[in-house]
Amino acid sequence: MSEIKCSNICKTYGKKQVLDHINLTLEKGKIYGLIGRNGAGKTTLLSIITAQNPATSGTVTIDGQPVWENHEALSKICFSRELSINLYGSGVSSMKVKDYLKNAAYYYENWDQAYADELIQKFELDTKKRINKLSKGMLSMVTIIVALASKAEYTFLDEPVAGLDVVMRDYFYRKLLEEYTETGRTFVISTHIIEEAADLMEEVIMIKDGKVLLKENTQELLDRAYCVSGLAETVDQAVAGYEKHHEERMGRSKGVTILLKDGQKTPQGHDVTIQPVGLEKLFVALCGMDE
Repeated sequence: MSEIKCSNICKTYGKKQVLDHINLTLEKGKIYGLIGRNGAGKTTLLSIITAQNPATSGTVTIDGQPVWENHEALSKICFSRELSINLYGSGVSSMKVKDYLKNAAYYYENWDQAYADELIQKFELDTKKRINKLSKGMLSMVTIIVALASKAEYTFLDEPVAGLDVVMRDYFYRKLLEEYTETGRTFVISTHIIEEAADLMEEVIMIKDGKVLLKENTQELLDRAYCVSGLAETVDQAVAGYEKHHEERMGRSKGVTILLKDGQKTPQGHDVTIQPVGLEKLFVALCGMDE
C-alpha cells in the first residue's frame, strides 16, 4: 500500500526545536486532520513532508523513496499554502491569478484545467486581478483551486478556509469529499476550524510542542471521550482510575474530560452528568493552556 513515512523528523531554528522526533505514517486513500495550537509545528511539518523545507535530521519517504530532491516522489505531492511563501517564489504577489494558475498547471503533471475552471466560476474569482490585490478569502479560493485541480495523489492544505464565509466553506468541504470519494486521493488538512471540519477527518493527528500527541481514527477517539460534571467531590470519586484532562471549576461544581482505555466503560453509580465530547472540546482539553 502506498504511504508517506516520516522517521524521527527533527527541525531546529537556532536553539529552538520546532519538531521533536516526529514519527508518522500517512496511508493512501484517507482524509487526515492535522490540528495543533499556533506554533505547535504543523506548517513546518507539512513543509518538510512536501520537501519545501529540509529537516534538521530524520527522513521522509514515499513508497520507500526519499522525497527530498526526488522529482518522481514530488510529482505525487501538492502542498497548497499561503501564497506569499509558496514554492513559486517571492515574485508571486505581483502575478495575476490567471498566470499563477498557469504556472500551477505547468508544475502539476495531472492538472485538471476543466476542474479549475469550474471552481473559478463557482468562486466568482476574477483571474485578471493580481495576487496582492486579493482579499484573504479570495487568496483561500486560489489555494483551494490549486489543491483540488492538481489531482496530486497526496494533497496537503494549510488553513484552506481562512477568510471564507460559511457558504463557501461548506462548498469546499463538499467538493473535497466528492473528490476524495471519486479518486481515492489522500488529503491532509491543517485547520483551526476544528468542529466544522471534524466530519471530514477519517483520522486526526494532534501536534503539541513539536511532538505527535496522538494519531487515531476520529470516530474511535470521540467514542472514548466524555465530560463528567457535577459536584466536585462526586466528580473526583467518579473519575478515579480514568485518564483525566482539563478540569473546569465553577463554584462547588466542576467538569473533567476523560478518555476511556480499552475495556473501560463510563463511570457508573455516581450522581454526575456524563456527556460525549466533540473534537474541538477534546482538542482544548488535550492541548489547551495548563492551569
